[in-house]
Amino acid sequence: MQPNSTNNTDLSFSSLSLNEHLLAALNKLGFDQPTPVQLQTIPPALAHQDLLVSAETGSGKTAAFLLPALHHLLTIPATHGGTRALVLAPTRELARQIFQQCRQLCEFSDLQTGLVTGGDDFRQQQKTIRNNPDIVIATPGRLLELLEQEVSNLDELEILILDEADRMLDMGFSEEVLAIVEHCNSQRQTLLLSATLVHQGIKKMSERVLTKPEVIALNSRHDEHSHIEQQIVLADDHEHKQKLLAWLLLNETYDKALVFTNTKIQADSLRGPLRGQKLRVGVLHGDMDQKERNRVMALYGQGEINILIATDVAARGLDVKGINLVINFDIPRTGIDYIHRIGRTGRADALGLAIALVKSTEWNLMAGIERFLKQKFKRRTIKEMEGKYKGPKKLKASGKAAGSKNRKEAKKEAVKKTKMRHRDKKNIGKRRVPSNKPATEQAGSE
Repeated sequence: MQPNSTNNTDLSFSSLSLNEHLLAALNKLGFDQPTPVQLQTIPPALAHQDLLVSAETGSGKTAAFLLPALHHLLTIPATHGGTRALVLAPTRELARQIFQQCRQLCEFSDLQTGLVTGGDDFRQQQKTIRNNPDIVIATPGRLLELLEQEVSNLDELEILILDEADRMLDMGFSEEVLAIVEHCNSQRQTLLLSATLVHQGIKKMSERVLTKPEVIALNSRHDEHSHIEQQIVLADDHEHKQKLLAWLLLNETYDKALVFTNTKIQADSLRGPLRGQKLRVGVLHGDMDQKERNRVMALYGQGEINILIATDVAARGLDVKGINLVINFDIPRTGIDYIHRIGRTGRADALGLAIALVKSTEWNLMAGIERFLKQKFKRRTIKEMEGKYKGPKKLKASGKAAGSKNRKEAKKEAVKKTKMRHRDKKNIGKRRVPSNKPATEQAGSE
């Protein structure tokens, strides 16, 4: 499989031979020229090839897979009454956004679109599936529930699209996705899209669901994100991080800011102090019910709140205009997670700023991310909030902190003391013979 290398940005959507109803919708939306991922994906997809596509967030990949799928549905007569196309997405937010874009593109046609996600009314979704919409956008868990209840079947499915496949694997949906694939028509066309092709599970997944795919790789883990300035600010401890976060949100210039934490508890705990600073803050994480998540996203999208504190549930599928500041309050656990987080800003070549707050215990994690991306992030000092921590005194070639000799000696001493304790426990109750008296004399004196 060889990556596609087409790079013609002078073409318009009309040159791609798309259905007139789709061109009318694109014209209304103000879209004229396709993005690189659309230029490279749409022609082979129209030729009904299986595709393995890697493109960064904000590149226009949703339209890249929706347009050829909808063109197929509009130009090829249906031979059955079932659902003809299925899009699987890892999160409810992403599924909902794909659904909304799909409806916009279908405005001048009779195509019917259905949305199936966890957290929404189950009976209503049963009704949606039984009506056999032309295209369904779904999250894996809820769709599999409906398929197992035989509410519908995908025996005649013509197109299967797996969006953010790497994220679905990260979230543990591998078995659910493969189970859904088993329900699908084996003669279907399949498109698998991922933010990266280096994810360890993508190769295995593609081998199981794709047939002689064409590879379209527009980015890699080493992308420089030239339109995103990436900074590191050192912090003494958790309390210092909170002060730095508040200062940044009060003093940086931005339309919308996105703050990432590693846990739901952490996200909730930051809301109160920031609101105390008169900041307009919302929280988004997996423990919130769907109604509340929708409400928060609506407020954020409309600008009623302009700061969102989120766990990685928002690192994928969050497509909100105007996010030009991302702050990693907690350092993400992997380089891939870091890419997805900062990818929420600097979209469509707009300028963005990504700031990571780094404690001493997180230095090696951050250094590992820099090494993974083959980039060096800008070190920044905020004079008004400068702390005592200045980074490791010594660094390894990898950029990680080098252990001092004193630490090594302390470790040896600790091991020595442990051995001595074990030895002393073994000798409890035993009398020791003084070195200046023979053992026989000791025995006689007793």
